[in-house]
Amino acid sequence: MNSKMNDLLKWGIENSDASRQPTDPNDPSSAPAPSTRELKPEVLAALLGGPSDADLMKGAMAALHSDEVDLENKLIAFDNFEQLVETIDNANNMEPLGLWTPLVDLLQHKEGEMRRMAAWCVGTAVQNNQRGQDRLLVLNVMPTLITLSTNDPDQKVRRKAVYAISSAVRNYQPAMDELIRYLPFDDAGEDRVDAGDMGAIDIIMERLREYQPVSA
Repeated sequence: MNSKMNDLLKWGIENSDASRQPTDPNDPSSAPAPSTRELKPEVLAALLGGPSDADLMKGAMAALHSDEVDLENKLIAFDNFEQLVETIDNANNMEPLGLWTPLVDLLQHKEGEMRRMAAWCVGTAVQNNQRGQDRLLVLNVMPTLITLSTNDPDQKVRRKAVYAISSAVRNYQPAMDELIRYLPFDDAGEDRVDAGDMGAIDIIMERLREYQPVSA
C-alpha cells in the first residue's frame, strides 16, 4: 500500500464510529475525541478522486504552450487532451475554460505533429456537438482547416484537417455553407449542400483527401 493510501486508511479508522465508542458504556463522554490530524492535500485529492477533468485539460494546454516542455511530452499532453474532449461535457467545457483559442492557435504550429494533433483535437471536440461546431464557426477556423487540408506539406496533417472539417460540417448547415464558400475546387458543385446529406459530404471529403497541394 502506498503512503497516501496508508494515511487515508489511518485517518478513516481514527474517525470511524467503531473507534469512537465510549470506553465506559455508562459514560458517553468517555468516547475518544475525533482525530484532529488533518489530511495532507495529496491525500485529500486521492480521497476526492484527484484532479478534475477541467484541471487536466487546463494543465495539458499549459504544457502545449510551454517553452519548457519538449515535443515528446507535448504530444503526450495532446493525446491526453484529445481523449478528454471525446466526452461531450468536457468538449463543451472548453469555452468557459478559455481553451478554444489556444487550441486553434496550435493549428499553425511550426511542428507538423503539433498541427496534426491540434486538428485531431478540433475534430474530436466538435464531432456530433453543435455547441462545438458553433464555436469553431465563431472563431473563423474553417479557412485555416481548408488550407491545412489542401496545402500542408505533411500528409498526416492534411488528413487530420479533413477529419476536423468533416466533424465540423455534418448536420450543421452554417459550417457546411462556410466550407462550400472556401473550397478550392473550380467545380465545387452546388452553391449549397445539405449538411444532413452524408453522401454528398463524403464525396467532398474524399476530394479534399485527394487534392494535390499547390507546389511551392
